[in-house]
Amino acid sequence: MTTFTGINHLAMATGDMDSTIRYWRDLLGMRLVAGLGRPGYRHYFFEISKNDMIAFFEWPGVEPGPEKDHGAPVRGPHTFDHVSLGVASHEDLWELRDKLEAADFWVSEVIDHGFIHSLYSFDPNNIAVEFSVAVPEVDIRAHPVMLDSEPVDAARAGADPVPEVWPPVLEPRAEEDRVVYEGMGSELAEGVK
Repeated sequence: MTTFTGINHLAMATGDMDSTIRYWRDLLGMRLVAGLGRPGYRHYFFEISKNDMIAFFEWPGVEPGPEKDHGAPVRGPHTFDHVSLGVASHEDLWELRDKLEAADFWVSEVIDHGFIHSLYSFDPNNIAVEFSVAVPEVDIRAHPVMLDSEPVDAARAGADPVPEVWPPVLEPRAEEDRVVYEGMGSELAEGVK
């Protein structure tokens, strides 16, 4: 079974990298760890935690999306609702609320969801952002809970992966056939080496 380490990065889009950097790095305190660019294109990465990053492409003509409340139902083509960033403590949550409010960003009250307490806000690109702290005595990772009164069939199979749902790999790719192709961003390695 594959071992996941977190979200390497979520890739978003912006038309204003300056305000995006000021929000994610300067207001939220995330390190700007990499940046690529050339005329008409930028791709910058911010460190959320030791395993997780959020990245932004900047392309000419990108405008902030329409404001859409976190979790509000939508119709038609749609692929993204919001990103929830975990924080270590309730103190972090209150600090973020004060910082966002002082910077004149709309920010919700602290909401109790039972297993997490959350704040909601929007970045300069109208990306819906949630900040969440775990409620220690309610660990849904250790004790999964399904309270859907009519769960879909796949959910009825439980929390753990069911590998037999998909065809097995009968012939794994041979070591000599595992080729890694150079792509955009490979020049970042040269800046580190």
